[in-house]
Amino acid sequence: MNKVLSLLLLLILSSSIYAQYQTQPDKIDDLSYLNPVFGGDYPDPSIIRDGDDYYVVHSSFEYYPGLLIWHSKDLINWKPVANALNTYVGSVWAPDLVKYSDRYYIYFPVNNTNYVVWANDITGPWSEPIDLEIGNIDPGHVVDDEGNRYLYFSSGGYVPLSKDGLSVTGEFQHVYDGWPIPREWTIECFCMEGPKLVKRGDYYYMTTAEGGTAGPATSHMVIAARSKSALGPWENSPHNPITRTSSSDERWWSVGHGTIFDDTEGNWWMIYHGYEKNHYNMGRQTLLAPIEWTEDGWYKLADGFDPEDPVHKKNITFPENPFTLSDSFDGDVLRPNWKFFKEYEPKRFELKDGILSLKGKGDWLPASAPLLTAPSHHSYTADVEIEIEGDATAGLVLFYNEDAYSGILADQKNILANLRGWQFTTEEDVINRKVWLRLKNINNTVDMFYSHDGEEWLKIENSLEVSGFHHNVLSGFMSLRIGLVSLGNGTVHFKEFNYRPVFE
Repeated sequence: MNKVLSLLLLLILSSSIYAQYQTQPDKIDDLSYLNPVFGGDYPDPSIIRDGDDYYVVHSSFEYYPGLLIWHSKDLINWKPVANALNTYVGSVWAPDLVKYSDRYYIYFPVNNTNYVVWANDITGPWSEPIDLEIGNIDPGHVVDDEGNRYLYFSSGGYVPLSKDGLSVTGEFQHVYDGWPIPREWTIECFCMEGPKLVKRGDYYYMTTAEGGTAGPATSHMVIAARSKSALGPWENSPHNPITRTSSSDERWWSVGHGTIFDDTEGNWWMIYHGYEKNHYNMGRQTLLAPIEWTEDGWYKLADGFDPEDPVHKKNITFPENPFTLSDSFDGDVLRPNWKFFKEYEPKRFELKDGILSLKGKGDWLPASAPLLTAPSHHSYTADVEIEIEGDATAGLVLFYNEDAYSGILADQKNILANLRGWQFTTEEDVINRKVWLRLKNINNTVDMFYSHDGEEWLKIENSLEVSGFHHNVLSGFMSLRIGLVSLGNGTVHFKEFNYRPVFE
C-alpha cells in the first residue's frame, strides 16, 4: 500500500471520535495507530475485556445522561453503546466498570459518597443508582481467590462488599500509602487517586495516579504496586512512575489514571488520559500504550513507546460506518453522545422526521441547559439548520459551565452574539424564523457565521478566543463543548448537525 493511500486513510478515519491510524507500507494487515484513541473530553477511562469485546466508560461529571459506555473489537475504533446513568445525582467522577458473575457494574463517586449501577446486559437497562453510603473517591473493584469482593479508594484503603456487590458490609481499612514523590518534582499535589486492580499469576497489581490531575504539565503520573493478597501489604514497583510527563515541551501533559488489561491475543495494554499541550480546553483525552512484563513480574511501558509516535498494532479494523459527531437526527432516539448540562430532561425534546425539537428553557443562556457534544479535534466547523417556533431564541455555542460560554444565537428576526456572557444583537432584522448557524474553530480562535440557505455563509463581526476555557482557570474538570441552545417561550427545531474537522 503506497504512502498516498496511507495518508488518505489517515485523513478519512481521523474525522471520527476514535484514534487516527495508518498503514505500514505494503502490509494491509500490519497497522499502526496514533494517540489519542478518544480525541476530546474522555477522562478517567475504565475498561474491561468481555470475551473478544472491549467496553470503556469515562467520568461524566455534570453531563447527563451520564456514564456513556463505548464498545470496540480492536481497541482503536469505538462506538457508543448506552448511557448507564439517567438520574441526576451530581458530578460523576472516576468510575470503575466491572463484570462479575455475568452481571455488569459501574461504581462511581458523587458528592462525598459512592454509588453503583448494574445491568444484566451491557446495553441495559441499567438500574437506578444505589447509594453505598461510603465516602472517599475513585472506587476500584477487586475479587480475591475466594470470591470475596472489595472496593478500594483513592485514600489507599478498602471496604468489603456484599456478594451481590450492592452494599458495603464492613469498616474501611487503610493498607497503602502510595509511592513517595521526590519533593523536587513539580506537581500539583500528592493526590493519590484512581486505584485499578487486576490479578495476574501469583500477584494482585494495583495501578494508581499521583501528582494531581491538572496543574503543572509534570503533575500527574501512573504508579504501580503489587501484593500476593488482595488486601495487601503492597510493594511499590521499581519502575515507578510507569509514565509521567517530564517536560512541558512534550505534547501530552499531566498523563495518568491508568488501567492495565490484556487483549484477546495475550498482549497487555494500559489505557490512561492526558491533557494536550495548547488544548487544555478539550479536556483529558484517552491514550493507549502497550506494556510488557519483566522477568521478575513487574510491568512497564513497552520499550520504545512514545505517545507522540505511531504505535504498531495488529488486527485493526476498517469500519464501514465509523462513528462521527455529525447527526441527521434520524430515528426516534437521541444519539448517546448528546448530553444535557446537569439534569437530564427527556420531556424537553422530540425526534421526528429528521428534526430535533427542543423546548425553550429560561431567559439566559446557562439556564437553557444546552444540549452538548464534545469536539474531538483542534480545529473544526460545526453548523446546524434552525427553525424558530413561538417566542424562542436558538443558539450554537461553546459551553464550559454556567459562568463560561460564548457563541452565536438567533431570535425571530435578529442574529445575536454572546461573548463571555455579554449578549447583544449583532445583525438586525436579517432573518425570518429560519437560519443556519456555524462555528469555525481554528486552534481556539472562533469565527461565527449565519446563512439563509446553508450554502452561502455570512460572517458576523464578532469572534472568540477560547483557549482559557479549562479546568486550570475555571475548575470543574470539564471541557469546552459544542451546544445547541433553546431559550424562552417556544421551541427550536434543529436539522442536520454537521461536524467537520479542519486539518491545518
